[in-house]
Amino acid sequence: MEKFRDSRANGSVGNIGTRQVLTFSLGGEVYGVDILRVKEIRGWSPVTRIPQAPEAVLGVLNLRGLIVPIVDLRVRFALASAEFTPLTVIIVLSLRTETGQRECGIVVDNVNDVVDVATETIRPSPELGAARTNEFIEGIATHDEQMLILLNAENLVSNQLSTPGLAA
Repeated sequence: MEKFRDSRANGSVGNIGTRQVLTFSLGGEVYGVDILRVKEIRGWSPVTRIPQAPEAVLGVLNLRGLIVPIVDLRVRFALASAEFTPLTVIIVLSLRTETGQRECGIVVDNVNDVVDVATETIRPSPELGAARTNEFIEGIATHDEQMLILLNAENLVSNQLSTPGLAA
């Protein structure tokens, strides 16, 4: 995966003007995150809870010696809770932060596919009167006649990870 990731620059793949995006489902909607941010996809496994962590932070996992905070996107997006199933996965993201590179896991209902999104099809997120919504939505695209909400990985979890004790 590292070799594959390093061969691409700035998320562009193949034709200029396309981005590869890992798509996943959450609460009946389809979201996407830049494939360059994805470090690993793993099945759900229980986490170690951290006292006084933000509500969306389920806890931490030991990933080959690295302690990785795990954020439940259903809680982060204020969606109804759901039982974790065999399809529930943790997407481990590699993020650029003020303190350097770090990893964080996000819990999603299931992973769909890696798709190419033409950059010209990406539209800005509509103004909905809530700045909190737009802070982590990079844009909205259409792929195979389906709306795809593109997320900014760094902004998605940044305020969840700024809690003391969760710094890697």
